[in-house]
Amino acid sequence: MPRRPLRPALTAVALGAAMLALTACAPAADESAPAPSATVSSSPTPIPTITQTATAVRIPADCRSMLTADVLAQLGDTPLNDPAMGPSGAQSDGSLTCIWRDPAADTTGLVTHITRMDRGPALDMLNDLVSTQGFSCYTPDAGTRCEKTWINDTYPVNDGRTLYWRDDVLIDTQYSNLAPTGYTASIISSIFGS
Repeated sequence: MPRRPLRPALTAVALGAAMLALTACAPAADESAPAPSATVSSSPTPIPTITQTATAVRIPADCRSMLTADVLAQLGDTPLNDPAMGPSGAQSDGSLTCIWRDPAADTTGLVTHITRMDRGPALDMLNDLVSTQGFSCYTPDAGTRCEKTWINDTYPVNDGRTLYWRDDVLIDTQYSNLAPTGYTASIISSIFGS
């Protein structure tokens, strides 16, 4: 009677020994760790979302189109980007400069620069404004906003500066005696959609 080959039996034994060896090398379960729960929480922890990258955020190219009708009405007939005020409008580096000011006015006007700025340098700058110049900061609309107002050195009017950073875009507005309600919020909504 011919003998049956032992190869399948030996292969099975070898595989069994290998699995036993791998199991012996695996770390033992930590008995102090809690066992997974099968219950579903009524208030699950939200899943973190990925922050939008700077390349996906479009900086506007037009100073008027990013403002609401209400903000434009508050600006009235204040000249925008008069050549006498220097470089303004869409810049070659993709930034935008908006200068709302009559060149004949002594102080009334506002200037907004919208540029790209990485998170590290932006937060360093904002923290420096808090620690050295007394700015107040908070975190509305998924970004960081810092602001400060003061009395003009020459005229009895308010001057101020408002900065807003989100997704590597910085909105920096300095103003004197011209602060339309909702101005920065209108720009934020135009750029980020919220």
